[in-house]
Amino acid sequence: MIPEIKWGVLGCAQIAENSVIPAIIKGSNSDFYAVASRDPEKLKRFQGKFHCQKIYFNYDDLLDDPEVQAVYIPLPNGVHKEWTIKAARKGKHVLCEKPIALHAEDTLEMIKECDANKVKLMEAFMYRYTDRTRKVQDILNSGVLGEVKYINSQFRFFLDHEDDYRWEPTQGGGSLYDVGCYPLNFTGMVTGCAPVAMKAEYRLHKGVDSAFSAILTYENGIIANINCGFNAFFRVYSEIVGTQGVLEVPDTFLGNAGTITLITAGGRESLPVKESDRYRMEIEDFSAAILENRPPLFSLEETVRNMKIIDQLLDMTYRKGC
Repeated sequence: MIPEIKWGVLGCAQIAENSVIPAIIKGSNSDFYAVASRDPEKLKRFQGKFHCQKIYFNYDDLLDDPEVQAVYIPLPNGVHKEWTIKAARKGKHVLCEKPIALHAEDTLEMIKECDANKVKLMEAFMYRYTDRTRKVQDILNSGVLGEVKYINSQFRFFLDHEDDYRWEPTQGGGSLYDVGCYPLNFTGMVTGCAPVAMKAEYRLHKGVDSAFSAILTYENGIIANINCGFNAFFRVYSEIVGTQGVLEVPDTFLGNAGTITLITAGGRESLPVKESDRYRMEIEDFSAAILENRPPLFSLEETVRNMKIIDQLLDMTYRKGC
């Protein structure tokens, strides 16, 4: 029998209900054991839908359960640090939704606490587990694009709910935190380093960015453009331009089947991409990392690099002086 990690989930967020809890249930080495919420109606519905063994009416009680080995934190961005540190101090491994925190300094503190308590921590960038991402990495490693010169990446959608927490400054609202972290991470995956210079433009709504664009310049000459927003039609797309070819990556951060397109002097080649159960693979990898006492696929070094760039972009724009 394959060993299983017993998971607890802090909160009844939509992403937990629609994606991560089903992934835990389907996972070959994971068990959906407990959920906590301050909303009794949501707890009742989750228990009826998912049949977990335990429900808790506050997060601390779940963390006090000795059976819980790992927790998933889908809470608002502004409390990721608080509950990651509390979980670590209770000996729980933590898979935390992106962005992992509101500042790079907070991220480093979270990592320090997890290290001190000998638990693993990973930021939940599920797209890194897709067939699409693997093929992008294979093409980059093959050298067929030549020397990479430009990267363009975007993630936007129309957020029309004015009471959504993503409009709340104190909860880490704004499009850069919510969806801009993906293009930034994709760019970091391609370049493997941090930019040496940045410029940014943004639009504000209710005190946070409803749209954010940035130009990142790297020491080796690469220029990257990232775009994100809550104020326009859904669009997820990236391209990598090299001296010998171009790679077009529609649906960059999604798990659906499709194609990516390689363009070289020899013509256009459509490369098939298989559908990927990205959340299940993320859960299985993190559970295996715990069981095998190894690092998970997505590294904390990348997480810290991403957060430092977000810090710099916000500090040079509307967060300046705050």
